[in-house]
Amino acid sequence: MISISRIDKTLWSRGKPIILALTAFSLLALTGCTQKVSRPDCPAGKICLQVGNGSEPASLDPHKTTGTWEDRIISDLIVGLTTSDIDGKSIPGMAERWTSSPDGKTWTFYLRDAVWSDGEPVTADDFVFSLRRLLDPKTAAEYASLIYFIKNAQPVNEGKLPGAELGVRAVSPKVLEITLEHPAPYITELAKHQTMLPVPKHVVEKWGDAWSQPGNYVSNGPYMLKSWTLGDHVGVVKNPRFYDAANVCIDQINYYPTNDAIGAERRVLRGELDMNADIQSNRIAFLRERMPEYVHTNTYLGVAYLAFNSSVPAFKDRRVRLALDMAIDREFITGKLLRGGQTPAYTFVPPGVANYTPAAPPVWSTWSLEKRQAEARRLLAAAGYGPKNPLKIEIKHRNSPDPMLFMPAVQADWKAIGVDTALMQNETQIAYASYRSRDFQVADAAWIADYNDAMSFLYLQQSSTGSQNYGDYKNPVFDALLARADNEPDVNARARYLAQAEQIMLNDATVAPIFFYVNKNLVSPKITGWKANLVDHHRSRWLCMPRTAG
Repeated sequence: MISISRIDKTLWSRGKPIILALTAFSLLALTGCTQKVSRPDCPAGKICLQVGNGSEPASLDPHKTTGTWEDRIISDLIVGLTTSDIDGKSIPGMAERWTSSPDGKTWTFYLRDAVWSDGEPVTADDFVFSLRRLLDPKTAAEYASLIYFIKNAQPVNEGKLPGAELGVRAVSPKVLEITLEHPAPYITELAKHQTMLPVPKHVVEKWGDAWSQPGNYVSNGPYMLKSWTLGDHVGVVKNPRFYDAANVCIDQINYYPTNDAIGAERRVLRGELDMNADIQSNRIAFLRERMPEYVHTNTYLGVAYLAFNSSVPAFKDRRVRLALDMAIDREFITGKLLRGGQTPAYTFVPPGVANYTPAAPPVWSTWSLEKRQAEARRLLAAAGYGPKNPLKIEIKHRNSPDPMLFMPAVQADWKAIGVDTALMQNETQIAYASYRSRDFQVADAAWIADYNDAMSFLYLQQSSTGSQNYGDYKNPVFDALLARADNEPDVNARARYLAQAEQIMLNDATVAPIFFYVNKNLVSPKITGWKANLVDHHRSRWLCMPRTAG
């Protein structure tokens, strides 16, 4: 366990090196030295891409996944009603066009002539089947609540209505109709999200959940699943039956789990990887000097935060949650540790979200750290904690690069107010599984917008959200404001309701926002068609590289 003291922070502020930074660097460097995977052979005349993808996927079934590292693979395999262009914006996918009713509650999607990789037609029935499957309680899809805006979605997901009552129907093999509970103009953004991706009905009915294994997997996107070696890589090859196959350049892609960002950085430099989907934040300045043509950063709609498990007795007291929230030195974390362009977060919804003015940050956010920590000690004392009865808690955190840097700083900040904090490191996939099962006290989490709207963040704290509301926050006033926003056609009025809801959530200190993200990628200059964008979508169908000699 690595800890950081207030003396260490003082040295940082004077621009001097500290033992923590050297220790963390050394540990990561040693790890990187042991993780060497040679570049696989690429057939002569073919174009092959080697991708560092962050973490090992839990599944390649879009209804069983939630991570961006899984989405990168799945969205190369499966195309939804819409898909992402080179700028990350929504464009027609399986749907060539769509219309909506005047009240915004009925959407009709007209499908293109397209087939699955086994030659079977992609039909509206595939989408009806898929949406029903996602919401079937037996599927236990973590993301199911994301589409509760579809008519009867919530009661279907809760087992109160049969799937046939869901507001989706196949008007014809090529016409899909979706009826909503309330207007959701962001549906075309969500239609490209893994939640709404189709699965092949004929294959799932044959294989069940095993449909997503190599040998059974059937896709409708630019690539087909070839292999999956756990702990090594997922391999895909070009799908000749994809509707735009003639314009797909890359023939073969391997995606590697790269939790060790420095090890991945070295593999990119050696040419073993062509790109990596992350950079350790405090390495960006160095890499801009050493390999500037590889470094890409961009504004990102994402927030890192700590979630407090409401079942922990201490966290039932708002004073305790508030004390922990206000004691964190966010400026030190972003300015001295991460140094990648992240900004301190005192609200939950990031700046730049469309049609939204964020809630006002807490009054204490303008106080000095000393004043905040003095108030935090007072709040803890009022709640019954102090030197004779110290609060003892554990933070369960991801082993990805940024949490490995800033978790010891949070530990030190809480030590400064008399809290005895243990750090429990987990592989990212395992950490999130623990959060979903509520096997944690404090969870180190992050959220990237599924669509550019404040609701994509605020719904996480809705009582009906389920497993992704990690702390099980419940506030009927908060829920009512979100419901009111859902049914408000006026954009400005809707934004006010959402901001009021965010203000309530912040006042309750149900989570402690830490910083707002930037996306960070290492990309070989040999790759063309790669463009930084707000949502960090870089679908492989738009990329190209030189062919293998032969």
